[in-house]
Amino acid sequence: MNWLKTLTLAVFLVGSFDASAADPSASDIAQKSYDSSKVADSTSDATFKLVNSAGQERIRETTGGTKLIKGTTDNMRITTFMSPSDVKGTKTLLIEHAGKDDDIWIYLPALKKVRRLVSNDKKDSFVGTDFSYGDVIGHRPSDWNHKIVKSESVDGRDCFVLESTPKTPEVANNSGYSKRVFWIDKENFVPLKGEVYDSGNQLLKKFTAKRIEKVDAKNDKWQPMYTEVENVQSDHRTILEFKNFKANVGIGDDKFTTRYLEIQ
Repeated sequence: MNWLKTLTLAVFLVGSFDASAADPSASDIAQKSYDSSKVADSTSDATFKLVNSAGQERIRETTGGTKLIKGTTDNMRITTFMSPSDVKGTKTLLIEHAGKDDDIWIYLPALKKVRRLVSNDKKDSFVGTDFSYGDVIGHRPSDWNHKIVKSESVDGRDCFVLESTPKTPEVANNSGYSKRVFWIDKENFVPLKGEVYDSGNQLLKKFTAKRIEKVDAKNDKWQPMYTEVENVQSDHRTILEFKNFKANVGIGDDKFTTRYLEIQ
């Protein structure tokens, strides 16, 4: 009987080890989520719909592109606003840098001048939307402490619920967030919804992502074609919808320079 007990215990321990090994760590989940939409390069058109508390809408049309810096997973993103007239010609260039401050530039056509933003501007509104510059460029996982709070379903998809808090006061100040909580799809690691909290630990914004499409099958990359962010404190929301999204089209590096921002 002793050998039977030993065998039973061994099977139980192996089963327990396999079950725990199946789940990635909180840091791994955060990194996989961060990388889930990073294609080699892309082009797209996008619409920002701004909706105020009275339900009044303003539409902003944009075109843009992304590209990874060669040999890295650091992303460059350029966005040009095509309409309406008050923002037409405005361009933004966001360049991510692992291990140092990201670069953020904005071209203002009225001034015919490129302005560089500093790190603590990341919490500012991205050209009048409910997204911050930090939301658009992305919050580096290495700057945050992560923990898995629970598992929960979103629209029938099994998700990790991941809570992230700033590692330093500088990260908290630059992002404007004291905590970020996201529901991350266990299969493709795309964040399907989220909540972010202000410096006073009060709920500030809610995020929702839908119409998730695989845009690079070879490298298993995904892109939400619909993202909504609601500022619960101001009762204002922004809906971002991508159109004509194409990945791996071969964009030149010259498109991601401050000089290009000034080209009309």
